[in-house]
Amino acid sequence: MEKLYSINNNLKEKILELNSILSEKYGKVLSLDETFIRDFIEENVGYIQKVDKLSREELMYYYQKGGILGVDGSRNRIGGAYPHFVEIYQGLAKSTLYKDRPIYKADFYTPLYDERIENLMEDSREQEESIRNRKLSTIEIEAALEGIRQLNPYAVMMDGSLIRYDIESFSHWIELRKECERRGIILVGVIKDIKTSIIGDLLKEDEDLNIDECFYDRELLYGILEYGEMITIHGEVTKKTKEGFSSLFMRSSKAPTVIGMDILDSQKKHLEEMARLVLTLTPEDSRGVPLWIDIVDSEVKITDDMVRGLMESYLDRQILEMLFISERDKRTL
Repeated sequence: MEKLYSINNNLKEKILELNSILSEKYGKVLSLDETFIRDFIEENVGYIQKVDKLSREELMYYYQKGGILGVDGSRNRIGGAYPHFVEIYQGLAKSTLYKDRPIYKADFYTPLYDERIENLMEDSREQEESIRNRKLSTIEIEAALEGIRQLNPYAVMMDGSLIRYDIESFSHWIELRKECERRGIILVGVIKDIKTSIIGDLLKEDEDLNIDECFYDRELLYGILEYGEMITIHGEVTKKTKEGFSSLFMRSSKAPTVIGMDILDSQKKHLEEMARLVLTLTPEDSRGVPLWIDIVDSEVKITDDMVRGLMESYLDRQILEMLFISERDKRTL
């Protein structure tokens, strides 16, 4: 028998209110004709084109040229409210060709250890979140650099937008960019959860449409592209161009959502090729993420049990309980 839950009537009313708000907000966009949206995209955003999966011969060429290096990072924390917590970071670069040679990098952050003493000029201008983001981005870049120098892959596939590294860890990012350009290694970022509003901003600017709300590309492209279709975004409509990137949107699986991809502007000619690679590596019935990125993601993930195990094994018990374990959590140790 299905389990019944006792739900407060006020909570039900709030969810119904939320449904009404969102239905009203998205009503106009949801009513837009699919053909109109596709035509609007082609006229204002970029060309829609179908791409094919790579052939067996093309995949063999990648194998012979060094394979693909997948890069991802993870973070997790233990403790309570500021400043009594510690966050640990792990980055992993793993080759499709040298599967037994994973490259891990790690770091930590806690407000109890003030790095500004050592990095005053850099860190004194940063907020805590910026420091934490920088640490994660930096270890991912370090893993990628070591992977490039040791394994010399044909291409590097980062999990996420490349502009994140440019913003959060600029000096390390420049080193990675120059190393890839010098070696002729293609560098691409695969974005699972796109957060841009390129199409929405352009729709809003069109006075004939009378759209006041701001809509994101993830919402507007839902179900619009066919499987295997991509949009090569015009440079003049994306802010990433100024930072040295070329970008696209693509439906890489049968799921109605789309992913994004970034590539160095100096390697723009390889953008369609990398789209074909991503399409080839992505299972049709998945959420649109290349299988190799999913594998790297699962191997780099820092679980709650892992954090707790590390802290219990390698921190003095007194330090652990005094600084990072609440009275409630002590009962579970």
